[in-house]
Amino acid sequence: MDRIPILRMGKFLLVTIQIDLYDRLATNLETDLVQMVNKTGAKGVLIDISALSIVDSFMGRILGNIGSMSKIMDAETVVVGMQPAVAITLIELGLELKGVHTALNVERGMDLLMHKIDLTDETVQDEDSTE
Repeated sequence: MDRIPILRMGKFLLVTIQIDLYDRLATNLETDLVQMVNKTGAKGVLIDISALSIVDSFMGRILGNIGSMSKIMDAETVVVGMQPAVAITLIELGLELKGVHTALNVERGMDLLMHKIDLTDETVQDEDSTE
């Protein structure tokens, strides 16, 4: 069975999608990512879709689901490398990708995740110090 590799980089999980996703592969990615967030305690998920020229409504929903489920499990999700045609398609389909942040490339995506995680850690420390 085909799987998209999920790499662990410190507090983050990195996924680079290099092939067009069919429905079962997209569903497997969703399940695998959520399980990896749970297993590793990851604080961030970065999904690179720069190789994708098309994202349909199903894949858009999968990305949104990953963001929502990761958020529930205390992890931020950033999608990077979105092609202009993909962005236009998502808007035309009315998909907002709630719970998903976006960045231009992997470097900016990592910076965004580090910033989000630092803010979360500072908030937790502030709450702990007031008790």
